Amino acid sequence: MDTHTVDLSRLIAIIAEEVLAASRRPAARCDCHAVNEDCCPARLQSVIDAGAERFGVHATGGAPDGVSGLIDHTLLKPDATRSDLEQLCREAAEFKFATVCVQPCWVPLCVAQLRSTAVGVCTVVGFPLGATTSDVKNYEARRVIFDGAREVDMVINVGALKSGDVRAVERDIEAVARPCREAGVVSKVIIEAAYLTDEEKVTACTLAKAAGADFVKTSTGFGPSGATVADVALMRRVVGADMGVKAAGGVRDLQGLKAMVAAGATRVGASAGVKIVQQSRGGGPAAPEQPK
Repeated sequence: MDTHTVDLSRLIAIIAEEVLAASRRPAARCDCHAVNEDCCPARLQSVIDAGAERFGVHATGGAPDGVSGLIDHTLLKPDATRSDLEQLCREAAEFKFATVCVQPCWVPLCVAQLRSTAVGVCTVVGFPLGATTSDVKNYEARRVIFDGAREVDMVINVGALKSGDVRAVERDIEAVARPCREAGVVSKVIIEAAYLTDEEKVTACTLAKAAGADFVKTSTGFGPSGATVADVALMRRVVGADMGVKAAGGVRDLQGLKAMVAAGATRVGASAGVKIVQQSRGGGPAAPEQPK
């Protein structure tokens, strides 16, 4: 048995403990105070302006380039063209984003475009529904790693989770997390929070942690809604300091990014990355936002 596979009875006990803890949380005065007393976005400004070094201790969530280093510059539209992807890569190189996040078919192009830069290439697996089988997700992960992806965002089997089949969900996550670990590639688990109850969100995050993933991520951007501050805060509390939390879907400006970081996000997926960085620098012309 793989060392990252958790005994089912122990896994259920962990999830039960997390759900019970979540039910005991005191009512918060505001979304960000649910995290801690000093986390309001207004108080975070100096941290972001200084380069967000408070996250530098987390190997998979650091932000050496300030606001831009927190952002996965995202273009996942099904009708995106080669020209669109080349433009995305030029922007990523110019603004020094953490990665570009693109569909698997565009990974080789983006790797070639960004080879001389520090920008990584992130891609998606089982996207956007998470309903492919675990062996298919495993193959997808190995293929995109072969093509040069350095980060892989996989979608969980939402239906299995909502059916209570925690063993199937953990194995599904592990099918992607394992080849990522073996290749030194970052794995992120998209829980598609908009479809889940708070208890199911706790379960999904606990399973991702048990399977050895590096991040949990709120949303695909294709679901009924995207990231919320409350979801990010809950996910951070469940996974603790050992994992990254990525907020994705609906983060359209600097204020939104600051709120997500205040709640515990160490990475933000956004198609409005250029606009966000320009706002952090005091304005300037904002590039038109690309829809997900």
